[in-house]
Amino acid sequence: MGFNNMIIENIEDPNELERLFREDPKAFKKAFPHALEQDPDSPVLAVWYERLHFKEAANTEKTLLLQKDFLIMGILAILAGVSSRIIFHFVELQAIAPINLAFGVLPFIAAYFVYKNTPQKSVLYCLAVLFLISGFYLNMLPLNYKDSIILAYLHLPIFLWGLVGLAFTGNEYGKDSTRLAYLKFNLNFFVLYASMAISGMLLAAVTMQLFSFVGLNIEEFYFRNIVLFGAASIAIVTAYLVSRNLKLAKNIAPYIAKIFSPLVLATLLVYLITIIWLEKNPFLDRNFLIAFNGILLGVLAVTIFSITESGSDEKKNISDYINYALIVLALIIDSVALSAILFRLSSYGITPNRLAVLGVNILIFANLIWIMLSYMRFLQNKPSTIQNSITKYLPIYVIWAAFVTFIFPIIFN
Repeated sequence: MGFNNMIIENIEDPNELERLFREDPKAFKKAFPHALEQDPDSPVLAVWYERLHFKEAANTEKTLLLQKDFLIMGILAILAGVSSRIIFHFVELQAIAPINLAFGVLPFIAAYFVYKNTPQKSVLYCLAVLFLISGFYLNMLPLNYKDSIILAYLHLPIFLWGLVGLAFTGNEYGKDSTRLAYLKFNLNFFVLYASMAISGMLLAAVTMQLFSFVGLNIEEFYFRNIVLFGAASIAIVTAYLVSRNLKLAKNIAPYIAKIFSPLVLATLLVYLITIIWLEKNPFLDRNFLIAFNGILLGVLAVTIFSITESGSDEKKNISDYINYALIVLALIIDSVALSAILFRLSSYGITPNRLAVLGVNILIFANLIWIMLSYMRFLQNKPSTIQNSITKYLPIYVIWAAFVTFIFPIIFN
């Protein structure tokens, strides 16, 4: 009870009470209730009571919130897994297109973001209506492999990705910082999901091998029921973990961006020198032009993620010069691709594929010019907002994806 007496004796000396607490917090907390019993009306002890118990209350509230978040995540993960399995059943029957599997995952990720950051009703209604219209419209399209239909299938996930972004940003959908946070979320999501998917594949391989030892072939059953369900539900779990600022993904993502940038730059330089040496011509070789555009999209993705992870407010380093070189290289590739597409349009006429590729190449070219000029100002030590050249342009990609998804099948019916 010695500590108790010391608290009472020094009740008018805040400095000494603080020293006693710091000297032995456990003994102070243990003796405090006895001191409070002796002088229950003391305002000093009342303040200390709140101080000693506030952290516990905060932790309790945080624990309850985590439990609720975990429960919501679990429900959405199960719903995503079940929905994906049901959709896959109808895909197997060839009643609907395989792209419908996107509706087994993305709406549930959006629902989790809406729960985490409830937007105003106009945003909520917009999300619900656009998801419903997308699903209804997609399944009104004829189940064939016409170019315009395939293009709609390819661009729909980009449009839905934009809707998930709207759910993520909520009421702050117009803020560049929130859009940038969404881009960072995507990189962290990819890192963590890939890690979990690899672990899942290893588990699946071990499981099927174990069952094969007892003469049971469960590959088809395991894929249709376990793997598919797991792939969908893990996406929701990953969104939950990344949104909880999981350190694994948060720490790894910047290093991946920094490692991949120089590797991609070196690989592309060697590749471009090789195709020039072999005299490959994207103007005449359709498959080569498609590959060229695929390379362009890959370079754009790596560049965007490198920029979002580096930030324009930091001091210049080697990564910035590598990023700038990647942007210039991407502009060269896009210029060649645009020239080849215009040549094929003038020589062979308009088709849905050529028009879609032309549109996306023009959009990327304009975006790359903006990024390059912003980066140039940054490297010259002038005021620049490189990240804004990315975040402000994101809606344009989503609008183009919506145009191809919903309008192309009507125009090229």
